[in-house]
Amino acid sequence: MALSCGIVGLPNVGKSTVFNALTQAQADAANYPFCTIEPNVGMVSVPDPRLETLQRLVNSRKVIPTTVQFVDIAGLVKGASQGEGLGNQFLGHIRQVDAIIHVVRCFDNNDITHVMGETDPVRDVDIINTELILCDGETIQKSLDKISKLLKSGGPSVKAQHEALILLQEHVQKLKPVRSIISTLSEDQQEFVKTLHLITQKPVLYVANVAEDYWNLKESKQKNPSEIFRQKLEQELQKQDHHLPLIVTISAQIEHELTQLEPEDGAAYLKDLGLQEKGLDRLIRASYDLLGLMTYFTAGEQEVRAWTIEKGTKAPQAAGVIHSDFEKGFICAEVYNYKDIFRLQSEQKVKEAGLLRKEGREYVFQDGDIVNILFNV
Repeated sequence: MALSCGIVGLPNVGKSTVFNALTQAQADAANYPFCTIEPNVGMVSVPDPRLETLQRLVNSRKVIPTTVQFVDIAGLVKGASQGEGLGNQFLGHIRQVDAIIHVVRCFDNNDITHVMGETDPVRDVDIINTELILCDGETIQKSLDKISKLLKSGGPSVKAQHEALILLQEHVQKLKPVRSIISTLSEDQQEFVKTLHLITQKPVLYVANVAEDYWNLKESKQKNPSEIFRQKLEQELQKQDHHLPLIVTISAQIEHELTQLEPEDGAAYLKDLGLQEKGLDRLIRASYDLLGLMTYFTAGEQEVRAWTIEKGTKAPQAAGVIHSDFEKGFICAEVYNYKDIFRLQSEQKVKEAGLLRKEGREYVFQDGDIVNILFNV
């Protein structure tokens, strides 16, 4: 299961710089609007230190991490839902992803043009969110027009769908995202709404793109403009969603510079900044967690490999991620957890401690499970 995240935002906020650093690709990152037309796509490995430890403990030949797909989508502008700045085309690209990474400019730089003239993260977020909501409003209206014609001849399901669309329409007319009302619908209505592929139903992670001196200024008594911008962004998002929003703070320029350094030099650079890890590693993991995903492992002499499943997945369906035959012919799963082998330092000791067990069809896989699937087709 590959999670696909679309990187969105206004022009010149750092989307392509973030994408380039994530993928170490060469998407254009220029100081003018719409330098990205067709979306750039890159697969990124999910950082997981457990893989290297497992490789050492089971003496595997290679490691295969799980991945996240990132899509660099061109900058949206005010009026995008009406076609401004090729908005219809760009909004169509967003429909194809599973989650949205919203990059917000939280720095001042006279050398990098801001499409709105000056930096204001709250206004910028409002522009993007409004355009996405207006786009969903058009989709809802079109679906409502079709469903209304079927009301007389349709059954209870059509009526329920019509009621859901009315609720959604009233909600987006207040410029509120679909994700904030979806839980009030019935399960059947929620399944119907999924078929509409509404943009604002997708989960969102905000990236506060701060200046290069952000962390140095945090440790000093000097004014830190980026921190002021970031705090304004967080406070506004908290008002909108009534809970602490998911925000990752990075400097896209620093992350880009890190990709140009050797690992040892990069580690030293991070240490000088007082950081434990790259911001992009936090961003990748946060993106992975955004849809409630988790990792289990297979480990043997040939390879140690990470597999992605949704939290709460039962054993047969989890096994099916490896191969459909594993799900069809599932007998049982031999399971132990990474915590056990990390503590005991060998698979043999895990077995001797009685921690390797056989689990049946109702077993729900846990994050960090190491499994061997027994099946018969």
